[in-house]
Amino acid sequence: MVRDMKVLSAMIRSRYREGASIAVVARELGVSKSTVRRHVPAGEWRDAAAAARQRHRSRAEEPYEKALRAQVVRLYGSGMPQQRVAATLGISVEAVVARLEPAQRRSRQEAARLAVEQQGELLPLGEIIARYVQGATMAELGRLYGVHPSTIRRRIPDDLLRSRSRTPKSQPRVRRVLVDEEVRRRYLAGESAYALAREFGVSTHTIQTRIPDADWRARPTRKTFVPPPRSAKPRRGGARMVLALSDEEILARYRAGRSATAIGREAGVDCRTILRRIPEAERRTHLQAQRLNRPAPGVGADTIRALRARGLTWEAIGTEVGLSAKTARARA
Repeated sequence: MVRDMKVLSAMIRSRYREGASIAVVARELGVSKSTVRRHVPAGEWRDAAAAARQRHRSRAEEPYEKALRAQVVRLYGSGMPQQRVAATLGISVEAVVARLEPAQRRSRQEAARLAVEQQGELLPLGEIIARYVQGATMAELGRLYGVHPSTIRRRIPDDLLRSRSRTPKSQPRVRRVLVDEEVRRRYLAGESAYALAREFGVSTHTIQTRIPDADWRARPTRKTFVPPPRSAKPRRGGARMVLALSDEEILARYRAGRSATAIGREAGVDCRTILRRIPEAERRTHLQAQRLNRPAPGVGADTIRALRARGLTWEAIGTEVGLSAKTARARA
C-alpha cells in the first residue's frame, strides 16, 4: 500500500509538472482533486495562466502545430496585427498570442506606428497630391481621408510644399451694407433686432439706433410681486383675539376629550391659541392625550386576555373590540 501511494504521488507530480491541470490529473488517475492537491508541493502550485503556458510548452510538437506556429510567426513578423493574423488563419487571438514568444511580440507604440503606416499605404497618393496642388490644406485632407495632417505631410513631395504665406486663406465673411430704411421696414414687419444684427454683422445696439423710439419694441416690464397685506397681530398685553367659540365652550370640549388641535381646527386658529384659553391645571400631558385619543380607550389588557383565554384569534379579538389585530396584540 505504501509503495502504491509512492507510485501514485510520483505520477501525480510528473503529470502536473508536464502541464496537466489538477482536474485532468484527477480524471486520468481516477482520484479526487483534493488528493492531487495533497501530493503536489505547495511551492509548485501555479495559476491558470501559468498552467496554460506550461501545457503549450509540454505539448508534443506535431507537424500541424509546427506549421501553424510558423505561419503565425511569419504573418505577425510581416507587420500584420494579431486580429488580422487570427482572421487569416481562422483561429482566435488568444491562440495567436500563445504561439508567439514574449520577445516576438510588439509593444503598443510599435503596433500603433505600424497601423498608421499601413493605413497610409491605403491612401490614394496621386489624388492627395492633386488636391494639395489645387489648394487644399493638409488639415482639410486629413479630415477628408480620416488621418492626421502629419500623415498627409509625409505623402507630399518636398518640392511641392508651399509656405504658409502661399496657403490660400479662407474667404472673409461678406457683410451686407446696413441700410436704415430696410432695417426699419423689416423691423416693423416683425423681425427681431437680434436676427437683423446677425444678418448685417452688427450688434443689436447698432440696430436699435436705426429704429425710432416710438417703434422700438422693448421687453415687457416684469410685474413686481406685491405680497398680500398681513393681518396685524394683536400686541402682547392688548385686547384678546375674538374667537368663534367662547372660552367656556372651548373648556367644555377640552374636558370632553377633544384635543387642542381639533378644537383649533374647528375655530380656525392655532392649537396654541386654544391652549392659552385652558387653565394650566387642566392641561393634559402628552402621554395623557395619547391614551385619551387612542381608539377604544376602554379596552384594556384584561379584556383582551379574557378573550384570548376563550380561544379567539387576534383577528377575531380585533373585530370584536374594534381594533386591529396588531393593536390588540400590543395591548395584551
